[in-house]
Amino acid sequence: MAGNISRWMQTRLAGLVVLGSNGEAPLLDDAESDEVIETARAHVPRDRTLIVGVGRESTAATVGAAKRAANLGADVVLVRTPSFYKNVMTSDAFVRHYIAVADASPVPMLLYNVSIFTGVNLLPDAAERLASHPNIVGLKESNADLVQLAETIARTPEDFVVLGGSAPTFYHALCAGVDGGVLAISAVVPDICVEMVDLVRKQRHAEALALQRRITPLGRLLGAMHGVAGLKYALDQIGYVGGPTRLPLGTVAPDAQKQIREQLAALGTLAAK
Repeated sequence: MAGNISRWMQTRLAGLVVLGSNGEAPLLDDAESDEVIETARAHVPRDRTLIVGVGRESTAATVGAAKRAANLGADVVLVRTPSFYKNVMTSDAFVRHYIAVADASPVPMLLYNVSIFTGVNLLPDAAERLASHPNIVGLKESNADLVQLAETIARTPEDFVVLGGSAPTFYHALCAGVDGGVLAISAVVPDICVEMVDLVRKQRHAEALALQRRITPLGRLLGAMHGVAGLKYALDQIGYVGGPTRLPLGTVAPDAQKQIREQLAALGTLAAK
């Protein structure tokens, strides 16, 4: 892990997220999670942002995780929506949960909406209500629903940071007004992702869209299609350490491995064997 972080910190990335969905956070216990944070903080310079995922099912456990992360050096905590009791996870329930966590967290907090995993959806009305809290500074929106994304941006203050989390729609999310992104594919092609942000800000849309078209096939493979296993396999192929997944996650089938390697080769990132 330390070697990966050191390499990522040589790229143009503004910071690092640990213990997110692609970090297999739900499969780690608290002691392991704390070790991840300690290792990351030791290798992420203070002039770059360290964001730590602390989402748990209960509000009390989330508060505890946020406090531990802050004590270990997190700059910001990322809190996914609780989701086990789906039928009662309404906007009111989310607002109660997030306000309680934000009140107790020693560091600023980002909301995290990732319906592909949780099966619940943080709607724009909840984001609007939560954006007024002084310790809730933004949202990572991993859903690919651009209509909902645009509504969320329109209903929240200008200084409320919205980050895109879907690689295949990242260019379109930037055009809708997101401030940046937290993307699985940025672990593989970080400078391309940063370049896309810069190009959109400079209104060089044709070039940005061309980059989007280049990364979309790999983004799909490492996202909804093959997830954590696909990302770890890709990292192994480009000279990082991906390593095995944890059960119950599995491995990437040979045909998927071939597809990932082909896309890495097309992007010029495949390590020499």
